[in-house]
Amino acid sequence: MAKKPSAKTPGRSRPTRPKKTAAPKSARPTIALSFDCEAWEDAVLDVEELCLRAADAALSGAGVELPPLYELSLVLTTDAEIQILNRMWRNQDKPTNVLSFPGDMDIVHDDVPVLLGDVVVAFETTKREVEEQKLAASLSDHLSHLIVHGVLHLLGYDHEIDEEAEEMEQLETELLAGLGIPNPYADHERRNP
Repeated sequence: MAKKPSAKTPGRSRPTRPKKTAAPKSARPTIALSFDCEAWEDAVLDVEELCLRAADAALSGAGVELPPLYELSLVLTTDAEIQILNRMWRNQDKPTNVLSFPGDMDIVHDDVPVLLGDVVVAFETTKREVEEQKLAASLSDHLSHLIVHGVLHLLGYDHEIDEEAEEMEQLETELLAGLGIPNPYADHERRNP
C-alpha cells in the first residue's frame, strides 16, 4: 500500500486536485483488487465486478485529467485490519468504513503506471452501517458508494468544509445514479461515509 495518510489526516496539507477535464478514452486503469476478508465474497454477489464498476465510474466520471498509465488498489478487509491503519495514519484507534491513501499523480514516467493510491473498505463496519442506520441501500449499494467515495478522495476531492462536501456529495450521487444506485444522502442530513 502507498505509505501516505488519508485525506482526513490532521496536519497534512490537502492534496491539490488536478484540473478537471474528461478522462482520455485511451487511459485504462489497472485496478488491483484484494480480499483480506472472505466475508465480502460470501455477502456480496459478484463483489469483484461490483468493485471494478464502482471504481471505473469514479475514475471516468470525476472530471479529472488522469495520466496515460495509472493504477489503483482496492482492498476489502476486516474491522481489525482497518483499525490498525486508522490508528497508524489518522491517530484514531477505532475501525472506520473506508480509508483512502492517495499516491502522487505528479510523478509521471513514460511506460510506468502512476499509482493513484489505495482504497480500503472494512466489512463489519460497512455491514453494521447498513443494518443500524437502516439505510435504503443494500450492502452492495453501500460498498459501491464507499468505493466511489474513496476513489474521489484519491483524485483530490474532500469534504472537510461544507462547500467541498456539497460538491463531493453531488458528484457521488450522480456517479451512483449512473450505476443504478439511489441517492445515498436522500432523507438524511449530510453524513460522510
